[in-house]
Amino acid sequence: MPLPLPPAAGSPSLPSLPLASSLVSRPLLILMLPVFYFPPTPSSLEWMMHLLLDVVRDNRSPSPLVHLAFKFLYIITKVRGYKIFLRLFPHEVADLQPVLDMFADQNPKDYETWETRYMLLLWLSMTCLIPFDLARLDGNILSEEGRTRMPIMDRILKVAKSYLVVSDKSRDAAAVLVSRFITRPDVKQKRMADFLDWALSTLSKSSFQTMEGTIVMDGMLQALVNTVDTIKDNPWKLMPSTVLECLDNCKLSESNQTLLRKLGVKLVQRLGLTFLKPKVAKWRYQRGCRSLAANLQFSAQVPVAQNLVAAAVTAAADEEEYDIPGEVENVIEQLLIGLKDKDTIVRWSAAKGIGRITGRLPKELADDVVGSLLDCFSFQETDNSWHGGCLALAELGRRGLLLPSRIADVVPVILKALTYDEKRGACSVGSNVRDAACYVCWAFARAYDPLELKPFVNQISSALVIAAVFDRDINCRRAASAAFQENVGRQGTFPHGIDILTASDYFAVGNRVNCFLNISVYIASFPEYTQSMIDHLVNMKINHWDGVIRELSTKALHNLTPQVPEYMTNVVLPRLLPLSVGTDLHTRHGAILACAEITHALYKLAAENNRCQYTQDYVTKIILNIFSTIPDGWQWLINDSLRSLPLVSSTARQQIKEAAVSALAALCNEYYINEQREANPVLQGELLQQYISELQNTEEMIRCGFSLALGALPRFLLKGKLQQVLEGLKKVICISHKDVSFAESRRDGLKATAKVCQTVGVKRDGPQDEFVCKDNVIQIYMMLLNGMSDYTTDSRGDVGAWVREAAMTSLMEVTLLLVQNEPELLDANICKQIMCCVAQQSAEKIDRFRAHAGSVFLALLNFDNPPIPYIPHREELERIFPRSEAVTLNWNAPSQAFPRITQLLGLPTYQYYVLLGLTVSVGGLTETTVRYSAQSLFDYMKKIQNNLDAMNNFCETLLRVFEDNLLNDRVSVPLLKMLDQMLANGCFDIFTTEENHPFSLKLLTLCKEEIKKSKDIQKLRSSIAVFCGMIQFQGDMREKVLFQLLLLLCHPFPVIRKTTASQVYEMLITYSDIVDPDILDVVMTVLSDTNWDAELPVVREKRNYLCDLMKVPKPQLVNPRPMGLCYKPKT
Repeated sequence: MPLPLPPAAGSPSLPSLPLASSLVSRPLLILMLPVFYFPPTPSSLEWMMHLLLDVVRDNRSPSPLVHLAFKFLYIITKVRGYKIFLRLFPHEVADLQPVLDMFADQNPKDYETWETRYMLLLWLSMTCLIPFDLARLDGNILSEEGRTRMPIMDRILKVAKSYLVVSDKSRDAAAVLVSRFITRPDVKQKRMADFLDWALSTLSKSSFQTMEGTIVMDGMLQALVNTVDTIKDNPWKLMPSTVLECLDNCKLSESNQTLLRKLGVKLVQRLGLTFLKPKVAKWRYQRGCRSLAANLQFSAQVPVAQNLVAAAVTAAADEEEYDIPGEVENVIEQLLIGLKDKDTIVRWSAAKGIGRITGRLPKELADDVVGSLLDCFSFQETDNSWHGGCLALAELGRRGLLLPSRIADVVPVILKALTYDEKRGACSVGSNVRDAACYVCWAFARAYDPLELKPFVNQISSALVIAAVFDRDINCRRAASAAFQENVGRQGTFPHGIDILTASDYFAVGNRVNCFLNISVYIASFPEYTQSMIDHLVNMKINHWDGVIRELSTKALHNLTPQVPEYMTNVVLPRLLPLSVGTDLHTRHGAILACAEITHALYKLAAENNRCQYTQDYVTKIILNIFSTIPDGWQWLINDSLRSLPLVSSTARQQIKEAAVSALAALCNEYYINEQREANPVLQGELLQQYISELQNTEEMIRCGFSLALGALPRFLLKGKLQQVLEGLKKVICISHKDVSFAESRRDGLKATAKVCQTVGVKRDGPQDEFVCKDNVIQIYMMLLNGMSDYTTDSRGDVGAWVREAAMTSLMEVTLLLVQNEPELLDANICKQIMCCVAQQSAEKIDRFRAHAGSVFLALLNFDNPPIPYIPHREELERIFPRSEAVTLNWNAPSQAFPRITQLLGLPTYQYYVLLGLTVSVGGLTETTVRYSAQSLFDYMKKIQNNLDAMNNFCETLLRVFEDNLLNDRVSVPLLKMLDQMLANGCFDIFTTEENHPFSLKLLTLCKEEIKKSKDIQKLRSSIAVFCGMIQFQGDMREKVLFQLLLLLCHPFPVIRKTTASQVYEMLITYSDIVDPDILDVVMTVLSDTNWDAELPVVREKRNYLCDLMKVPKPQLVNPRPMGLCYKPKT
C-alpha cells in the first residue's frame, strides 16, 4: 500500500493557524503521521527527511523551528539507526557550503540544541565525500576585504576537532565525520599526519581521572578507532607503532570508565591488524558439508572428512612464512588482559579482537595464542576471566581457528564452565560464564564435523542437558537448550536428541520448577543421562547457596529415585550420610533433605513392589546418623526449633515453624500411641505441661510456635486435657498490658484453638475435657470473638488485622463444625455476634481483610449442609447477596463491595456494626476506598431522607457509635471526617428546619467532649469542619457553634487558629444569614486580614472584637493551662 502524503503547506484540509503555531505544528504533523502510523520504508524516510530539510533550508524559518526540525530528524535517526539514515542526506557539491555555514550559528555550549549540531555533523560527513578535490571549491581564497579565507578542508577539520571534545552526543557524530573525511585521498595526503599528531598529543595530555579529560579521551579514541584502518596505506609507516605506544602510556585498563576501556581494546585490535597481512589463514579448519540432512547421516562422510584433514595438512605445508612484528605480541597481551575486564562489552570486544588477529597469524603462533587463552580458565582466576575466555574460544571456533587437535584440551574446560558457580557473599557469580559456555557449545556445533566431536558427544550432551534442566538462571537454561538444539541439528550424534529437544525446548525450560520436577524425570528415563544428572544434583545442587535450589534438587532426587533405586541405595545414600552431619550449613541442610526425599521415594517404591526390607538398613543408618535416639532426638529437635524461632530471620521463621509443627504431628502419631490407641499418661502430662508453660514465654515467637504445636497434637494426646489446653490458649489470646504488642502470638493462638476443636470433635453431653460440648462451647466462642476487637497497631501498622483475620477464619471453622455435628449447641446470640462482627469487618478500609471478611460472611450465609440457624435477617441478606453472584463479587474492589455492604444499614441488627466499619472507611486516607464508601453511604442516606423514623434510628445509631468510641482516635477521628462529609452533602437536612433538634445538641456535646484538652492537630481540624457544618441547624445551636469556633480562634496552636479563621470565612460565604448583612463585610475583613500567627494577646483582642460584632459571649479563661482550652462564656 503506497504511503499517503500529508497535505502540502497551505492545503485547505490543514487547519488555519497563526504563523508561529503553524510553523511548529506542521513538522510535528509530518513526523507523527509516518513514524507512528506507517512502516518506515526507505521511500518514507527520504520523504520525511526532505520535508524537514525544506524547513531547515528556508531562510525565513525562525531559529526555534530549525532546532525543532533537527530534533525530529534525530528522533527518526535514533529509531532507524544513523547508518541507514546517513546515506539519504543530500550530498551534492551545492550542499557543502550551506552546511558549513550553518555551523557558524551554533553554540557548542548550548545543551538544549545538541540535536541540531549532531545532525549537521552527520550531514557534513556525507557531503564531504563529493568526488572532487576540495581545493577546487575554494576558488579565490582572498575575500572581498583582502583577507585570506580559510580553505574548506581546514574548515571541516576545525569543525571536527572542535566537536570531538564536547560533552554531548555531537562527539560521536564528529568521530563519524573524521572517519569519512580523513579517508579522502586529498585530505589523507595533506592533513592526515597533522590530525593524527594533534589527536595523539591531545590524548597523551588528557587524564581519565577528571570528567573533562574523560570526555576528551573518548572523542580522540573514537576518532582514532575509525581512522586507524587507513594508516597502513599511507607513507608514514611508523604511525601505528606511535599510536600503540601512546595508548600504552595512557593506561586505559586502569580507568573506571567502561567506554574508554572498550575503545582502548577496540583500537588495540585494529592496530594489531595493521601489523599483519590481510589474508585468510590457509591452515584454518573448514567444515566441508553444512547440509542438515547430510549431518544426520554423518557416517557416510568419513572419506570426505579424511580428505579435508589431508587438504588442511597440505595447505599448512604450503603456508607462506613472513616476519611478525614485535608489536603484535604486545597487542595480543593487551587483548588477553581485556578478556579479564570487569565489563562484558570490553571482554566481548577483546574476544573478537583475538579472533581477528589469530586468523592472520601462522599456525604455530596461533596455537600459542590458544594455549595462553586456556590459562584464563584457572580456578585462581575470577569469573570475568572465565567469561572472557569462553567468548574468545567461541570466536576462535566459529572462525575455524581452533584446530581439532586442541578440542581435547578445550572440552574439559568448557564442561567446567557449564557448571561454574562461585559463591560471593550472600549470592553467587557465574551465570554469565555458564551462558558463554553454552555459546561455545553452540559455536562448536556449527564449526566442526561430527567425527571431530564424536569422542566428546556423551560429555557435552550430558553437560548441556544438566544446564538446560538444573541451572538456576532462566537465560542459562535457555542458552543450553539452544546449544543442545544446534548440536542435534548440526552434529546429529546426541543420544535421543530429538526426543529430549521436544521436551526441553526454549519455552519449556522457562519454568524452573517444571525443569527440576518434570522435564528431568523424562530425560533421566534415557540411561545415557540418568547417572550424570543424579551426580550433578548431589555434587553441585544440594549444597547450593539458594535454599530454593536445594529444596528443588532434593525433590528432583525423589522423582529420579525410581529410575535407579539400586544406585541411590548403594552409592548416593552412603555419600550423603557424612554430609548430613558436616560443618557447612548449606551442605548439611541439602544432605538431610536429600536423605529424607530419597528414603521416602525408596519406601514408596518398596511398598509398591512389596519389598519392605528394601531400604531398612540405610534408613536406619540415616536416622542413627542424624539422631542418637528415637523419638527423643526428634522431639528435642522440634522443641529446640520452636524455642529458637526468635533467633531465626523473619523470612525463614514461618517455614521452620510450619515444618516443626508438621513434624510434631507425624512424630506423635507414629511413636506416642500404644496398642490401645491411647497415650502414655506420663508422657502426655509432661508434653502438655511443657507446651502450655511455654505459652507464657516472654518471647512472642516462642508463644507462636508452641501455640501451633498444641493445635497440631493428635486427639489421643488431648484426651482428658482439653480444658487445660483451652485455658492455656485463652491466656495467649487475651490482651494484657505486658503483651499488648504480641499480635502474632494471639493470631496463632486463635488458629490453634480452632484446630484443637476440630481435632477433639463435638459431643453435646460429653465431658468438657474431651469434647466441644455444652459446657465449654460458650467459652470457646468468647475466646474467638475477643479476637474480633483486636485493633493493635505498632510500627508495622495495623497488626491487629492479623488477629481479626485468624478470628474470622476460626469462627467459621468452629461454627461449621458445630452445625454439621451438634447444631443445637449453637446459640442465637452467638450467631448474631458472629454475623455482626464479620459484617463490620467487611465494611472496613483494608482491602485484603475486607475481602476475607466478605468471603467468610457469604460462606456462613450460603452454607447448606445443613444451613446455619439463627442468622439475623437471612432473607434480606440473601436478597442483597444472591448466590449466583457470590463467586463474581470482588470484595477487594471498593466499587463492588461498598454498594452491597451499605444496604445492611437498613437492617436493625447490623446497622451499628456496619456503620462502625464504614466510619473508618469513609474517614480513611485511601482515595478509592473513601470515594466509594462515602458515595455508597450518601446513596443510602438519600433513600431514607424522607423517612423520619429511619433517619431517627440512623442518627441514634450514629450517636451511639460516637459515644461508645469517645476519645478512641481510631474511630473518632474518621468519624469526625465522615460527619463533615455528611453535613456538607446535606444528609441531615430533614433536621435543619427544627430548632434545637436533639440530634444536633447531642452531636455538639460529643464533639466538644472529644476535642477537650486535645493536642491532636488532625482531630482539631476535623472538629472545626464539623462545627462549621453544624451551623446549618437552627435555634440556639448556632450561637453555641459560633462560640466553639471563636473559642478555637485563640487556640494555643497557630495552625488551628489559621484553619479556624479560614473555615469560618468559607462558612460565612456559604451561610450568609448567620451574621447581620451590615457587619458581614467587617467580620470577613477581620478574619482575612488578621495575622492569626501573632501572639495570643493580640489574637484574643481581634477575637473579642468578632464576638462583639456577632453578639456571641466572649470566652473567659477559667483555669489557665499552657495547652488547655478551659473557657466559659463571659456574663
